[in-house]
Amino acid sequence: MACYLQIENISKSYGPKVLFEHIGFNVNEGDKIALIAPNGTGKTSLLRILAGKDSSDSGGKVMFLKDIRIAFLEQDYDWSPGLSIFEQVIAHSGRDTAGFHEEEKAAFRQRLAELLTSFRLPDFSKKMEELSGGEIKRVAISEMLALGADFLIMDEPTNHLDIEAIEFLEGYLRRSRCTLLMVTHDRYFLDRVCNIVMELDQGAVYSYRGDYQNYLEKRQERIASWNAETDKVRNLLRRELEWIHATPCARSGKAKYRIDAFRELSERAGQQRDDRQISLEGIGSASRLGNKIINCRNVNYSWDGHTMLRDFSYNFQRGDKIGIVGRNGIGKSTFLDLLTGAIAPDSGSIDRGTSLVIGYYRQQGMEFDGEMTVMDVVSDTRLLSNFMFPRDMYTTRVSRLSGGERRRLYLLTILMRNPNLLILDEPTNDLDIVTLNILEEYLADYGGSLIVVSHDRHFLDRTVEHLLVFCGDGVVKDFVGKFSEYRAWIKDVEAARKKEQAAAPKPAASRPAKPLADGPRKLSYKEKKELEAIEARMPELEQEKAALETEMSSGGMSYEDLQKSGARIQEIISELDSLETRWLELSE
Repeated sequence: MACYLQIENISKSYGPKVLFEHIGFNVNEGDKIALIAPNGTGKTSLLRILAGKDSSDSGGKVMFLKDIRIAFLEQDYDWSPGLSIFEQVIAHSGRDTAGFHEEEKAAFRQRLAELLTSFRLPDFSKKMEELSGGEIKRVAISEMLALGADFLIMDEPTNHLDIEAIEFLEGYLRRSRCTLLMVTHDRYFLDRVCNIVMELDQGAVYSYRGDYQNYLEKRQERIASWNAETDKVRNLLRRELEWIHATPCARSGKAKYRIDAFRELSERAGQQRDDRQISLEGIGSASRLGNKIINCRNVNYSWDGHTMLRDFSYNFQRGDKIGIVGRNGIGKSTFLDLLTGAIAPDSGSIDRGTSLVIGYYRQQGMEFDGEMTVMDVVSDTRLLSNFMFPRDMYTTRVSRLSGGERRRLYLLTILMRNPNLLILDEPTNDLDIVTLNILEEYLADYGGSLIVVSHDRHFLDRTVEHLLVFCGDGVVKDFVGKFSEYRAWIKDVEAARKKEQAAAPKPAASRPAKPLADGPRKLSYKEKKELEAIEARMPELEQEKAALETEMSSGGMSYEDLQKSGARIQEIISELDSLETRWLELSE
């Protein structure tokens, strides 16, 4: 097995803060490594050094195997508003494709077209400025994967992706023979893609082969062993200290070796593990909440010609823990703005309880004044310490914090208000795994009501027990259960539908294994005919889509034909989405 990457003696500091020092490790062909560490400890800096975007303070060596192709996905993709998707990728990837032969360039464009289509971006002429944050991330990932690199370096690839995109990327990387080093906080993604967990801990690197649970167990063993060894050293130090005090005259001559050994013992015994984790001690309980939370009646809202919410009615209850799920750009964040009163509905009513205290953690974060210090933002030193902001960071300007540290500080400003309705919009973006674990435990015992928008499947499974599923065209479905149960139910429904379609030309609708609504009712004659028409139309569209995708994968299509086929696939996807939503309604 070839060694693809060899690291020796690299270091990185920012001012007095040492991120890592004189570290080294190897990455072998076929390794799929997840790099994890608390926010602000150097994960992104390390990846940037490996990708040649930054340099080591101590020199050192970053040696890739000769002639392997490397691709790097940064957290922030550099894009130009006026360019189309295809123009953006061709321009941005220019340096990476400069050495390609004409055949390789054609293959790159072909792979790019296939990937963009798979990521539900088949209209390559769409302007970048018209895309959502999740769509821009999908463009960036499509570009990186289309390069056909041997070694992928990825910084938080699942940030801003919806669940369908995450699952596609997950399957792609699992099947790929590439070598991978990535930073991720998504534990399901980590377990399903990676075979090694690499931890950056107190400036050193430790590798564990296996899944995330195995890493946790082995890490605990390592820390226990370290602590046991430290205890032995301290016991020995006490005995040497007694000797030093008891025999001052022995500090010269042949006893000098014991003096030197004593100094070494003192240094080793003084090394303590800083295993601080975020503590939510000091955060008060949710303030008292009355019977009325938020009552929605026949709420409608449209934006820019798109229906975001159609006749939505729901009474949020005290103690509700609800997850909001659906594709990027479907209206989830808009829905939260409606609930909080940031925007008003086109029609219908939203009534809020008089005792309601909302803590709203927005996806875009908080607009901090970069010149403010950490203590300017939060003056309670105990809370700062509990949220892993040590005393030497109190005077640090917010502009110098990492993205994850700013997120952590923002989260603290929300929780310290003791809200009785906590609304979290994509809280897992930029937070490290340790912080997420603590937050999940806090939310499990949280006494108020909780509404979460998230694409992190692990986070949803641990924090919510009821889903509002945004299906598109303003339709919202109610599902009682955890996210994994919902995905399993959807797969069962899809399998039943395909089985029925294969069994007869006009099969009867299957009844869902677990209904989203209150109960079934009989269909009218007109609805039965509509259901039959939908079940006849959907296979036709799926066959047309498959044929177009096969043709696009042939490598013989011109750029213009690729665009036309991509646009048609987008039309098919939109029609299938509408038909599937209506099929689910009628099948219930």
